[in-house]
Amino acid sequence: MRPEPFRIEPIFSPRLWGARSLAPLFPEKSNLPEPLGEAWLTGMDCCIASGPFAGKTLGTAWTEMPVEWRGSRLAAEANFPLLVKFIFPTEKLSLQVHPDDAYAAAHEQAAGGRGKTEMWHTVSALPGAELLLGLKPSVNREQFREGLASHTVEDLFEAHTVQTGDTFFVRPGTPHSIGPNLIVCEVQEYSDLTYRVYDFGRVDASGKPRELHVEKALQVMKFGKPANGKVPSMLLSADSPTRSLLAACRYFATERWECSAKCEIAVDPERFELIVILEGAGSFAWADSAVLYHRGECWLVPASQGHVDVLPETTTSLIRTYVPDIPALRMELLRNGIATVALAQVIFD
Repeated sequence: MRPEPFRIEPIFSPRLWGARSLAPLFPEKSNLPEPLGEAWLTGMDCCIASGPFAGKTLGTAWTEMPVEWRGSRLAAEANFPLLVKFIFPTEKLSLQVHPDDAYAAAHEQAAGGRGKTEMWHTVSALPGAELLLGLKPSVNREQFREGLASHTVEDLFEAHTVQTGDTFFVRPGTPHSIGPNLIVCEVQEYSDLTYRVYDFGRVDASGKPRELHVEKALQVMKFGKPANGKVPSMLLSADSPTRSLLAACRYFATERWECSAKCEIAVDPERFELIVILEGAGSFAWADSAVLYHRGECWLVPASQGHVDVLPETTTSLIRTYVPDIPALRMELLRNGIATVALAQVIFD
């Protein structure tokens, strides 16, 4: 079974706050009968559309992938490590927080036992779009409870104006919400643990409110610690392709590439790569093969691939994300002349 890149079909999830059109990323998803809020690009139940694993779910394929596909550092990883999504809010998401690995391992084994560290990259934003990330520095647990009781808890959050291309890093324990008029690409460690604390009084089609998890949220919420806020992207190459590091931590490193002509993505044999097409069309080429790519698609490139060429027919914007070796990444960037203080703004321990 020769390793080769393959495309993963997304799964679309209904959400009360979602959109009835997912264009332009998914133009076929327009005039929807119910709002869709998320497109899971690497869910365990996502179907593989091409290559030797075609027809299998990503979860099943992962259990069968030899080291040539996974990479040497991920050979013993029991579960697929990266969850990538698009988020399409037309209303505010609930006010929520995620636990860290230690809390999840102790209290959430039935839900996988993994915490949730994530980043958001803004694919598009209308004027006035904003999100909430972190609490104001003076807010304590008692004030938060009072805010919940008086329905003023939203006023305790730090609000951030959002523009297309902005990136935010979200540590576990940081309360947050994404607002409307945005499309976000979310990259995270593979976990679906969310503790919802306030949902703006919304009810589902049967008139029932969604479950809240206030007590668990208060156990993991970090008071008195400022959130990271907007992350300044780090330019890696100004030549074609333009490459920028958006954010990195031990769970993921994520870059944005702008490709107007043929370019090469080098693949480290230690890990597989995920490529998500934000805009444009063209083809990927390797060895004696080539396949077309389109906007909204997610592709997995095996660790042993060596490299894959991007041949854009129209200018292509893509996300490249992988599980990094953070010390090695830091040393590489230092050797390339990046200052330590600049690294601290993009690489998170």
